[in-house]
Amino acid sequence: MPEVFVNYRTHDGDKTAAHLAEKLADRFGDDLVFRASSSIRPGAAFPAEILDSLRSCSVVVAVVGPRWLTYPDAADPALAREDDWVRRELLEALVRGIPIVPLLDGRTMPRLTRAELPAALADLADLQYLRWDTRTVETDAQRVGDELAALVPRLAHADADAPQESGQREAAVDNTVGDVTGPVTQYGDLTGDSTHTSIGTVHGSAHTGSGDQNIDARRYRGGTHNAPGARSYSAGRMTNIEGGLHGDWWELPQGSPGERPDEAEDER
Repeated sequence: MPEVFVNYRTHDGDKTAAHLAEKLADRFGDDLVFRASSSIRPGAAFPAEILDSLRSCSVVVAVVGPRWLTYPDAADPALAREDDWVRRELLEALVRGIPIVPLLDGRTMPRLTRAELPAALADLADLQYLRWDTRTVETDAQRVGDELAALVPRLAHADADAPQESGQREAAVDNTVGDVTGPVTQYGDLTGDSTHTSIGTVHGSAHTGSGDQNIDARRYRGGTHNAPGARSYSAGRMTNIEGGLHGDWWELPQGSPGERPDEAEDER
């Protein structure tokens, strides 16, 4: 069910409503944004679809354009009629306590006042509004999306624009390579530290990971390492092995059983 219900008047804010719904759907997903013209399936009963979606949503965005109050005639505005769908949707939201965010369409569009609203909708004048302008669409769309995500937890969870939490990392890369001709390069943890392993000529199997290294059945940690038939050097989390390496090469986690008593000297 949708979380955002876009309320708008045809011939007044319908283009802005369509643009807004498109931006929100791109960010949060189509299923979380309802706009009657695009969300109701052909053949469906629109009164039931509108009311069901409205009653299940978490926030209503009311697009208010220059003719929103007076369409089609200032002497007999639609907003004053009980069968007007814009009015019905807003009243339903007010009665059910669903938050309403007025979205003023245009840089010069004035905010609503109680004096110009029907008595049943007068409370809309007290609501904090947002603004949408064709010259600042991207900025305005970002602002609206940010405010809605802060208001509705499900939107925040679905937010495609949400930044990664501090310290969050991508999954590490874990590769096992068999017989290799040519170089092998591995990178992992690109959001933080970088792991880079380059291997020259290898006969047998090679495994790269984190921790201690075993090369030709000899274990090394940190510093510079030499193995029969190969040159190996390591700095931080980067290891390079060049030349001929015959047999298996693998790494064990730090502190694995079998650590040599004199190994601490290698770490200095």
